[in-house]
Amino acid sequence: MFDILVYLYETYYRPDACPEPAALARKLSAVGFDDIEISEALDWLTGLTEMATTEQIEASTGTRYYVDEEYIELGSAAIGFIQFLESAGVLGPVQREIVIERALAVDESPVTLGKLKIIVLMVMWSQGKEPDALMFDDLFSDEDEQEPRLLH
Repeated sequence: MFDILVYLYETYYRPDACPEPAALARKLSAVGFDDIEISEALDWLTGLTEMATTEQIEASTGTRYYVDEEYIELGSAAIGFIQFLESAGVLGPVQREIVIERALAVDESPVTLGKLKIIVLMVMWSQGKEPDALMFDDLFSDEDEQEPRLLH
């Protein structure tokens, strides 16, 4: 599923340039993606669209507390990264909640940092926002291949 999300991000620079789900499924199949992965990706994207258009999420300027289930499902690395993005001003409170909800919708526990980064990119993409160059590099970097960052 995540390969499809990255493909969509790289192929369609804006979400409104993306074809309707049925046409998109045919295009993804023609490119060579598996039908099951296509279905999972389209379901995930539908949930993203529903989250972006719902009025249920209220903006908050307070501290976000995670319940035990969220810690288990997301993992401490993902929660730490979400907090970093929020403190850096990359994610607002509403975007943070969408990222958390979409990460919880993934059938993986805990969510890997690489997959969380793709989720963040897709949330920003769905809202027509692009990360700045430094944040883009951080979102697309592979933590396993990097040397540890040193604080000066």
